[in-house]
Amino acid sequence: MKIIETKQYRDNLGEAFARLIPQLSPTARIPGREDIERMITDNGTHLLAAVDEKTDEIVGILTLVIYDIPTARRAWIEDVVVDTAHRGEHIGFALVDKAIEIARKCRADQINLTSNPRRTAARSLYRRCGFAEVETTLFRLKL
Repeated sequence: MKIIETKQYRDNLGEAFARLIPQLSPTARIPGREDIERMITDNGTHLLAAVDEKTDEIVGILTLVIYDIPTARRAWIEDVVVDTAHRGEHIGFALVDKAIEIARKCRADQINLTSNPRRTAARSLYRRCGFAEVETTLFRLKL
């Protein structure tokens, strides 16, 4: 298994999103080619893919966003998903580890993420990677 940062659209990337996003959230919108191309060409967005070296199949994805605010440079992890057929192979750990490496190189001072309390395996993974829960309340305005 290798972890790569995807900078160009490939057909297997679109197929991977169509297969993996419903495993993350059955109600989530699956991005099309234009959405994916916009994301991977954005300088602040880093799309990581776990690729099975034997089959060239993408079996996991993670999105890392680096952004500047007046007081710091921050990073945010979103949409981490590993194909159910490959869970337990430490792919999630490898994806998060690579995201941490990129955030450090970009000089972010912290990485934030959210995880649904029902996703116990994901929450355990984040703790093993060094993340700690913080006392905060997330506010959201749907547009």
